[in-house]
Amino acid sequence: MYNYKRITIDPNKMGGVPCIRDLRMPISTIIAMLAEGYDENYILAEHSELEKEDIKEALKFASEQLRYRELPLAI
Repeated sequence: MYNYKRITIDPNKMGGVPCIRDLRMPISTIIAMLAEGYDENYILAEHSELEKEDIKEALKFASEQLRYRELPLAI
C-alpha cells in the first residue's frame, strides 16, 4: 500500500473525507476537476494553496481506493 504524506483524514474536518494536507480540499474535488477537463496548471492557478505533488498524490490515492473496492456495474 502506498504511503500518503499529503492526504489527511480528520473526522472533525469536512466530515472525515480525505483531503489534501488539512486544507479542506477534498481529493474528490481534485479528481472531479481533472475529469471535467481542467488541466493541472489551471487547477494550481485557481487554488494557490495546492502544489503539483498534491494533485499527483490525489490521483494515486483515488487509484488505490478503486483497486480494492468492488464496484457495481450496470449491464
